[in-house]
Amino acid sequence: MRQSNLYIVIYASVLTIVCGGLLALASEGLKERQQFNIAQEQKKNILSTVITLEDGQDISALYAKDVNEFVVDFQGNVVDGIKPQEVNLAAEYKKSPQDRLLPVYEFKNASDPNKVDYVVLPIHGFGLWNEIWGFVALESDMNTIRGVNFDHKGETPGLGARIASDAAVQGRYRGKSIYDGDKLVSVTMMKGEGNDYSGKPHEVDGMSGATLTGKGVNNMMRDYLFCYENYLKKKKANS
Repeated sequence: MRQSNLYIVIYASVLTIVCGGLLALASEGLKERQQFNIAQEQKKNILSTVITLEDGQDISALYAKDVNEFVVDFQGNVVDGIKPQEVNLAAEYKKSPQDRLLPVYEFKNASDPNKVDYVVLPIHGFGLWNEIWGFVALESDMNTIRGVNFDHKGETPGLGARIASDAAVQGRYRGKSIYDGDKLVSVTMMKGEGNDYSGKPHEVDGMSGATLTGKGVNNMMRDYLFCYENYLKKKKANS
């Protein structure tokens, strides 16, 4: 009887250890897959501010070929030893602008590696209910918006959530200018919807019923573009 009980204890212990090991391996594999998917989604969002992606495209290969990534400080200087993936934008947003780490994604010119066709700048802020974030792509003049990509954590579906779900809302920013002469003014989403702002380079049509989310987007754009201003000035001076 004692021998039988001992066998049961040993068997149960071995089974527990084996199952625990398998679960740990499965958990680690799932974690790595989740991290890969997050990285792929970010690359896709960055690329989509500049180009139209087609189904089946190799996102990683396209990104590696076209994009040069790095981090700058408030003065526009490159910060060595830190990769954009290591920067937590939500945490940086809580810092004073002068202390933030600022990721930059430059699209390389296909024929001249010393030239940059577009720059993509991550932005972060707060909407009506929770955090909002996105990317702003600028053309080589460091002024004209090529495209934007917004997302959110908890804006109202059908209203403020349209910053992410409605391509037309994001498309309104294309071709707008963040500078008025030499002054950085950003681009403002106006109150109300259905108005024509085609002749106004620093304004875009708003979203009905989502004025406060629009204000959050405006604050986010203005806040982060000013953070990047020294970097933009250096790029323009060297172009």
